[in-house]
Amino acid sequence: MKVLISGASGMLGSGLSTTLRSQGHHVVRLVRRAADSPAEISWDPARGVLDPTALKGFDAVVNLSGAPLIQLPRRWTRSFIEELYASRIGPTRTLATAIASADEPPKVLLNQSGAGYYGEHPQGELDESGPLGQGILADLCAHWEEATAAAEETARVVRMRTGVVFGIGGGALAKLLLPLRLGLGGRLGNGEQIWPWISQLDLTAAMIHLLENPLSGPVNLVAPENASLNQIVTELARALHRPHAFPVPAFLLELGLGKKAADEVLLTSTRTRPAALLGSGFSFVHPEVAGAADWIASQLKEK
Repeated sequence: MKVLISGASGMLGSGLSTTLRSQGHHVVRLVRRAADSPAEISWDPARGVLDPTALKGFDAVVNLSGAPLIQLPRRWTRSFIEELYASRIGPTRTLATAIASADEPPKVLLNQSGAGYYGEHPQGELDESGPLGQGILADLCAHWEEATAAAEETARVVRMRTGVVFGIGGGALAKLLLPLRLGLGGRLGNGEQIWPWISQLDLTAAMIHLLENPLSGPVNLVAPENASLNQIVTELARALHRPHAFPVPAFLLELGLGKKAADEVLLTSTRTRPAALLGSGFSFVHPEVAGAADWIASQLKEK
């Protein structure tokens, strides 16, 4: 299989690229500069530029582009929120348009989205038929997914609603790991909020599963276990052999990050279920937080 990946240098993209190559697949990266090897294709998503002929011979495209939701010390100002939208919608629309215009289009587009699509939903489990929530993240995810529309005419499109990724390379989990490793960690807010989550190992396997199986539309890339932040912090502290007696009150998070970012990224509570993945026969390596925490600890020891 020949796969074109945007965002290939990030935590998710590098993990997917490495695994695909180890399985004998051919991976090519989209880069925002002049390509300097056959393993790269140049594009300019800010201007909507990607030559459709460059997609010839590809079986699939995976779009993982998007600026991080939290970039300290930046806060969610109007300009930063606009940047979050532009970094997702522009690249997605550029890819979808190129796929629709290609003479020999790829058969599938996997497009990143987020469990933030559902907004605050602490009661009951939401499968992929769950309604659109409220807030900036929900609206961002909705527009992100809508930007794939053009590609649906010629390709199977999967919208990956991904939870917090348990990996060591960044993301929301990094906000917990650093203080925990120093023995200064603890819950964020009251710790009762439910975080949709998935281990990076399972996320990579799930993306390959989606490339190889005929699913389309929204797919929740989350673990089966709905875990509270208290449970997540407790299991990570256990696996790392560290205390976790230093909670961060909600008002301090709001002071440091701004209320919108703190509330929607770290303090919101959403219960989800990976119904599409489970229904298609996908098997999780880390269905529960305890196993994922042990895996995180083992990855840190290897660094």
